[in-house]
Amino acid sequence: MVDADIKGYFDSTPHNKLMEKIGKKISDGRVLKLIESYLQAGVMETGKGWEATPEGPPLGGVISPLLANIYLDELDWELARAGLQMVRYADDFVVLCRTEKEAIRALELIRRGMEQAQLRLHPDKTKIVDATQRGGFDFLGYHFERGQKWPRKKSEHRLKEKLQQHTRRNNGQSLGCIIRRINPILRGWYNYFRFSKLNALQRMDGWIRGRLRSILRKRAKKKGRGRGKDHQRWCNRFFDEAGLFNLTAARQEGR
Repeated sequence: MVDADIKGYFDSTPHNKLMEKIGKKISDGRVLKLIESYLQAGVMETGKGWEATPEGPPLGGVISPLLANIYLDELDWELARAGLQMVRYADDFVVLCRTEKEAIRALELIRRGMEQAQLRLHPDKTKIVDATQRGGFDFLGYHFERGQKWPRKKSEHRLKEKLQQHTRRNNGQSLGCIIRRINPILRGWYNYFRFSKLNALQRMDGWIRGRLRSILRKRAKKKGRGRGKDHQRWCNRFFDEAGLFNLTAARQEGR
């Protein structure tokens, strides 16, 4: 497959060319003027203040993915006419191929499409990958490798960062209150990553319970992280009965 990465898409898409493509989809002048104003409104970044956006749709803007779909629509059709299957969300896409020769042909078509769109592929991040071999590739939060998929490391790290805010050892809230705060985060994460292989969810469940055991251990006047006999004193069933959302159980039950 071809793992393509557009270099600085949100900083380099020419507004005039983007508006030209949007004009082929929309005829209402008021809407076109509104979109053009949106493109030129600029962005406010923490620590940097207001910055103009002379090129590209604002990164993180509510309609920026839609504008990316419109701008790259011709590339979608070009690859489809060549008999290639592309999976794309906004500017992030992969092309699925049967052979390496087909992948090389796909990459050449993509490069040609990028030139026409006045964009560039990232020379280091764009690559041809054999997904049947060790290493695989990351796409839309998942890691794909040898017929399996699981959350990529960055996705797991982001979840842990969110949970760490609520599971510090000096947290003075009751266990029930802590669980009620983290359950919506776990459910949301599970809804997206429920297609992961089971042991990835089991590993995350174990990490979460370990954080909660450390809280309980501190309250029992003991130092360090939850370990050893703590796993018997506060077993997995203890947390299930306390109402903790169980990623593994949700997957097994097909929820």
